[in-house]
Amino acid sequence: MANVATRESWSGRPEEEGAAAAAAAAAAAATAAAERTPLLNGAGTPRRFSSSLLFRIGQLSTVDLGDENQELETELATMVVKEIPHTENLLSLKYESLDYDNSENQLFLEEERRINHAAFRTVEVTRWVICGLIGILTGLIACFIDIMVEQLALVKYQVIKSNIDKFTEKGGLSFSLLLWASLNAVIVMIGSLIVAFIEPVAAGSGIPQIKCFLNGVKIPHVVRLKTLVVKVCGVILSVVGGLAVGKEGPMIHSGAVVAAGISQGRSTSLKKDFKIFEYFRRDTEKRDFVSAGAAAGVSAAFGAPVGGVLFSLEEGASFWNQLLTWRIFFASMISTFTLNFVLSIYNRKPGDLTSPGLINFGRFDTDENSYKYFELPIFIGMGAVGGMLGALFNALNNWLTVFRIRYVHRRCLQVIEAMLVAAVTATIAFVLIYSSSDCQPLREVSGEYMLQLFCPDGQYNAMASAFFTTPESSVRRLFHDPAGSFNPQTLGLFTLLYFFLACWTYGLTVSAGVFIPSLLLGAAWGRLFGILITKLSTATIAWADPGKYALMGAAAQLGGIVRMTLSLTVIMVEATGNVTYGFPIMLVLITAKIVGDIFVEGLYDLHIKLQSVPFLHWEAPVTSHSLTAKEVLSSPVTWLHRREKVGIIVDILSDTRTNHNGFPVVENNSGEPPRLCGLILRSQLIVLLKHKVFVERENMSPSLRRLKLKDFRDAYPRFPPIQSIHVSQDERECLMDLSEFMNPTPYTVPQEASLPRVFKLFRALGLRHLVVVNSHNRVVGLVTRKDLARYRIGKNGLEELCLAQT
Repeated sequence: MANVATRESWSGRPEEEGAAAAAAAAAAAATAAAERTPLLNGAGTPRRFSSSLLFRIGQLSTVDLGDENQELETELATMVVKEIPHTENLLSLKYESLDYDNSENQLFLEEERRINHAAFRTVEVTRWVICGLIGILTGLIACFIDIMVEQLALVKYQVIKSNIDKFTEKGGLSFSLLLWASLNAVIVMIGSLIVAFIEPVAAGSGIPQIKCFLNGVKIPHVVRLKTLVVKVCGVILSVVGGLAVGKEGPMIHSGAVVAAGISQGRSTSLKKDFKIFEYFRRDTEKRDFVSAGAAAGVSAAFGAPVGGVLFSLEEGASFWNQLLTWRIFFASMISTFTLNFVLSIYNRKPGDLTSPGLINFGRFDTDENSYKYFELPIFIGMGAVGGMLGALFNALNNWLTVFRIRYVHRRCLQVIEAMLVAAVTATIAFVLIYSSSDCQPLREVSGEYMLQLFCPDGQYNAMASAFFTTPESSVRRLFHDPAGSFNPQTLGLFTLLYFFLACWTYGLTVSAGVFIPSLLLGAAWGRLFGILITKLSTATIAWADPGKYALMGAAAQLGGIVRMTLSLTVIMVEATGNVTYGFPIMLVLITAKIVGDIFVEGLYDLHIKLQSVPFLHWEAPVTSHSLTAKEVLSSPVTWLHRREKVGIIVDILSDTRTNHNGFPVVENNSGEPPRLCGLILRSQLIVLLKHKVFVERENMSPSLRRLKLKDFRDAYPRFPPIQSIHVSQDERECLMDLSEFMNPTPYTVPQEASLPRVFKLFRALGLRHLVVVNSHNRVVGLVTRKDLARYRIGKNGLEELCLAQT
């Protein structure tokens, strides 16, 4: 990631003193290049503020590089790439915001007034239809992933098992190791290639990206059809390739992409418009459907429709509508039912709805595995252990991710690393299985790929039951295998090595989730803990069931890594089919979150921060009341008149140094200073230029078709760049009347408003631009997402992040 010494600052209209300012800025840039890191704040390190200091932070110094300084810009960029390490004290300028606030211009109001009550009922019914389609398609995608993983894993494990059995008798097991490692490396290589070279945003679980999207950040390509295809194929190959990953996490991303595509009634990737659902072609509606898609993905993954709704509420959505809750629950129920029904047909048991999700924890029998009141402190202690292990996992993965950003940023290196991890995983598994002497009696429920190796006839190698199968099967065995199925040495060694393998694997350029590895890791040390308790005293054997402690350990470990509480409690309860364990699971998860938060943030929050995304949390920094809107805004502002020359608009939109997306519209009355009368977006101006909506053309041809909202929706979401619109020299002298298309009632705040108040208004309403005015309603500046996100609480109080191109 490279930092470019150019700040995307607000600029005023072209004035004569602009040349002098540019020259001074260029000189400042040259001086800064010799003295310090060329960050956009004009300082090498972010400033820190004490809550007790009441001084003006002021505007950040700006370094503008004109055309005459391109060589200097190139040298600075090159120097940054080579010498400047990645730091989390950056905020990327490449991320734009989504327009979650509807522009209530004249066209919008006229359309809404024309819609009668029956039409509104039709729109509401359509929303339910879309949610149903989201649930059906998400369930079908989950079925496809599950079936493909099962079939491909069956072929792979049968080949390796027959090879190991053959060489166990003849000798030369090194050939089996080579086959296992090679198969894993090749399969993972294919999965990593399609992610690295076709759609990099499909890497990982996708949960941080969807969380940012629902927060209002526009992540490029995150909900495109190509991303979905790469995500599905990539996660199949990752799981079959033997990596310490799961297929459940990516289902959330997949459901979100499905929702975003269906709700628009077309595919921009395939250039196919079905001419349906056109009313929902805006960011506000798409956000609500993406929330439903994320919930449907959780429901399909775990068979937990209520947990899916709570996940979307707790971890995903940054904006929530009470009317949306029931529709999201409907999508979740349809998703899990579709998966259940299709898998029953696939398993040749039509109507036997016993597979509600991709992972089936198996039902816990309360009569045999009930907990006692004196076990609650033990469960709380396990939650504390899970919080500390989760914090260690997150800290190590954070360090590893920074290393990857600095040194493994080339695509070929990313593929090589994924292949290396796959080969190392297979090697470690093989060595542990080969060296293990833990032989257990062969049972019908032991699994399909049990290795005998050097165990007596009628027995199998217990270590193979942990490694030589899919992670989902391993979790289920740890939960339900009877006491004595694993010895402590096997579980201890597996826990230690799998911890580092899972930590190394998460963040690779492959499609993979962290849910199942976390559950498997926690189930392993939880069962080990239960075994150790039973060895303390024979009197405790009656209540210390190892499977019960495996469940608590799984919850503790997953909660310590992702820091989910309410939704994860319900997911675990629904997945186990036993509400009796709800209370101890809740205690475990709360304890894990409290303990983990003492050391480091959750895994998803860390990765959002490492990508320098301007993510807005629920509340402003607690010590930021000393700051006002006047101190955090961006100024001076590029504004437009109600009637503006086309040439000026084209020049403003073409200025690559600004690239603004919102422009206040002002008017002058009788020579007075301009007053705010509206706000217009870049996307709206581009559509107006594309359709040549000029005053002169309307006067010459009164019968000219009037622009409608449909014209803006047809261009959504990929509005053409300004460079693709041709404007002749004569057209540049024309006028454009913005009165009909601007939002005449934009949200504004006085310049004396405190930062928490500005933050609350901006965050709660899902704004993209907030106009700051003085007492005379004259525009002082604009507050954008990056102006608010750059302030956060650090180790030394309130910190201001540096703005940079990354």
